[in-house]
Amino acid sequence: MTIRLHDTNARQIRDFVPLTAGCVSIYLCGATVQAAPHIGHIRSGLNFDIMRRWFAYRGYDVTFIRNVTDIDDKIIAKSAEQGRPWWSIGYENERAFNDGYDVLGCLPPTYEPRATGHIPEMVEMMRGLIERGHAYESDGNVYFDVRSLPGYLELSNQELDDLRQPSAEGETGKRDPRDFAMWKAAKPGEPSWETPWGRGRPGWHLECSAMAHKYLGSAFDIHGGGIDLIFPHHENEIAQAKAYGDEFAHYWVHNGWVTMSGEKMSKSLGNSVLVSEMVKHWRPIVLRYYLGTPHYRSMIEYSEEALREAESAFARIEGFVQRVTEKVGETVPPAAEVPPAFAEAMDEDLGVPQALAIIHTTVRQGNSALAADDKEAAAARLAEVRAMLGVLGLDPLDPHWAGEADRGEDLHGVVDTLVRLVLDQRQSARARKDWAAADAIRDQLNQSGLVIEDSPSGPRWTLGPR
Repeated sequence: MTIRLHDTNARQIRDFVPLTAGCVSIYLCGATVQAAPHIGHIRSGLNFDIMRRWFAYRGYDVTFIRNVTDIDDKIIAKSAEQGRPWWSIGYENERAFNDGYDVLGCLPPTYEPRATGHIPEMVEMMRGLIERGHAYESDGNVYFDVRSLPGYLELSNQELDDLRQPSAEGETGKRDPRDFAMWKAAKPGEPSWETPWGRGRPGWHLECSAMAHKYLGSAFDIHGGGIDLIFPHHENEIAQAKAYGDEFAHYWVHNGWVTMSGEKMSKSLGNSVLVSEMVKHWRPIVLRYYLGTPHYRSMIEYSEEALREAESAFARIEGFVQRVTEKVGETVPPAAEVPPAFAEAMDEDLGVPQALAIIHTTVRQGNSALAADDKEAAAARLAEVRAMLGVLGLDPLDPHWAGEADRGEDLHGVVDTLVRLVLDQRQSARARKDWAAADAIRDQLNQSGLVIEDSPSGPRWTLGPR
């Protein structure tokens, strides 16, 4: 068994060889908490949640760090716009992100450090870089000298001479306009912390280099994030860490975007879809299926039609789980291993689309077993399906999803009450053997987009394809 991952730095899929046998250390660039999350933000956390689950299934002890950037230019700008303290905006949106991760079934990280809680580590890293000749202070700012480090820009595969990065406002005294700020001198009214070079606040890139070093040491296995972070953020993280003497990440893994009309989903484009709003209209488990089942490196073009297709596809899986559970009782997923073909797909760069095909094939086999009244075979397929769904965080019988009805599905309850009244009429027609009336009621419900199934515990309705 060998897990293989696409390494952005190597530009190819590589065998994963952990630094410590049986262990894997992952650092994921998490939220910058200037606003509530849209589904593009949450996709990254969800993709790496699946990675983490697969490593755990394969027997690894996983340390998973997901940071919070709770101070940056955007948060300060929001503070000025809204007349609220910067920390109030950051904390409010940090909670919104955690709610989004939780509602979509992401496991909590091992540690979730905030940038503002690690100023001493940042100061120590800057001091070391200045001593080694890789950084310098000017007017209270501390800059990284990009020409001091051979190999700078290898991750993004750029040439320094082709790079043009004009000096940002307030970043005075740069030796080279492409040098980047690790520490920004204090401005009136802005939050600041004391350092040997005066009061100021951290630059974005320094935060992650310092926090990764603190929680994972000088070398760790995997660094993750969205493809938009490759440059400048991850490139500059590498520069700081390597110049400081760290090996830093051995594998770089990046996920694709969620797009609308071909553009990256972002608040600046006005095309974001907030998680808090999405889960009012779509079941969270369906939203997880929609965001988590495409390959992590692919782009997802957002549309309601695609979400409806995901809803229908998941309904087929969920319906099978419900039918077999009613007939043979609940099976415990850990009792079953995933099929070899599923494991092979997941081992090859987390091939979730191929793995999902195995789930649907197994569901079809289980349905055939049910039709043949082969309870033993149906139960075996159910155990395999639940084991596979568990890896993807999509097992509908997992306790996490048991409370879905309490998380914004009030409309479902209203519809259920109304449908039950109609189904009672159908049951009465069946009891008096008025089959024509019973069939007419069923046909009318089907035309309304509802699928009616007769189960041992009575009729059950689900939403059909729309």
